[in-house]
Formats: sequence, C-alpha cells, structure tokens
Amino acid sequence: MIRVLLVDDHALLRNSLCVRLEQEEGMVVVGQAANVEQAVARARVFKADVVLLDLLLPRMSGYQAIPVILTEAPGARIIVVSSQTGPTAVRQSISAGAHGYVPKRAADTDLIAAIRRVAAGERYIDPELGAQLVVAEGMPALEPLSLRERDVLHLLALGYTNQEVGQKLVISVRTVDTHRAHIMRKLRIRTRAELVLFALANGLIGAT
Repeated sequence: MIRVLLVDDHALLRNSLCVRLEQEEGMVVVGQAANVEQAVARARVFKADVVLLDLLLPRMSGYQAIPVILTEAPGARIIVVSSQTGPTAVRQSISAGAHGYVPKRAADTDLIAAIRRVAAGERYIDPELGAQLVVAEGMPALEPLSLRERDVLHLLALGYTNQEVGQKLVISVRTVDTHRAHIMRKLRIRTRAELVLFALANGLIGAT
C-alpha cells in the first residue's frame, strides 16, 4: 500500500485529489497539509511513502521544505506538483532533493503513474518538462533573485495583485511591495507588462 500525503494550500484541490487517489488500488491518502509545518509533522507521524508537494506555500516555499521533510521523514519520497513549469523550477526542486516533478496541468493518470514509479524507487519528471531541461542551459537572468522573490514574481506574472500575493504567501502587502521593488530593480524592468514578458521568456509561466 502506497501511503500518500498531500501538501497544498488549496483545500479544494487537496480534497479533489484525495477522492481520485482513493479510487486507486494499492494507494491510500494518509493525510493532508496546508503548509510546511503541517507537512513535516504529518509526513513523520503518518509515515508517508510519497509526499505530493506544491512549491508556493505560506511562510516557507516548497524548495525550502523539501530538505526539511526529508530530514524529518527520511523514508518519504517527494513529488513536486506545481503550476510552475519552467526549467529553473524543475532543476531547483530536483537539486533540493525531490524525486519527481509533475505539472498541475498533467492528466490524473500521469500523476498516478508518477506516484507508483517514485514509490518503487524510481525518479520521474514529466516528459515535456524533462525535454526543456535538456535544451535549457540555465537561466542566468534569474540568478539575482532569491527563491521568495521568484515566488512573488511568478504570482505577479500570473496576474495576482500585491494584496493577493501577500495573502497566498502569508506576508504583508508592504513586504510584497518591497519584494516587487527589488525584483524590478534587479531585473531592470519598469512595468507589469515587462515583468510578464520576462516571466514568459524565462519559463516561469506558460504561454497559454
């Protein structure tokens, strides 16, 4: 039996995914978490085999969460399930210790196949994202940004307001304003339109 822990701050997504996974033979959802603190505790207590982890989480990003979860629950294997589909996000997740990466747009059958393969000791990266890693030689334009600034950039490029970004990342609007100012200065861009174009060009958001 593959024991799965779901980590995402959207309850509707967690619940929908829980219903789908419970239909699979040999698979059980042992718990859900909305933030890293809950994820670490529940991965350890419930002895999860596979942790499905979003990257954009409150207070601590998924990138930062990966090594913490693996330290506290060394038997767990982590699959990142994220709307971020750029090579940089995939590369950083794998470098942090993730065993798999599946975009949120993927079919449920692809995610289930990824869970089974990772639980069996393999690694899994969505084929389309894997192809991007082959052709991408790094994103030097992103190097000046911290992981949190990349989270803020991603959300702003998706069209979230500063207030909405603050609510999602559980930071103040003033902090979002500061991050945004730093992003604009470091990337030498002046408008939201330029910010969106930068995010597209560097694979932080998709073109569709």
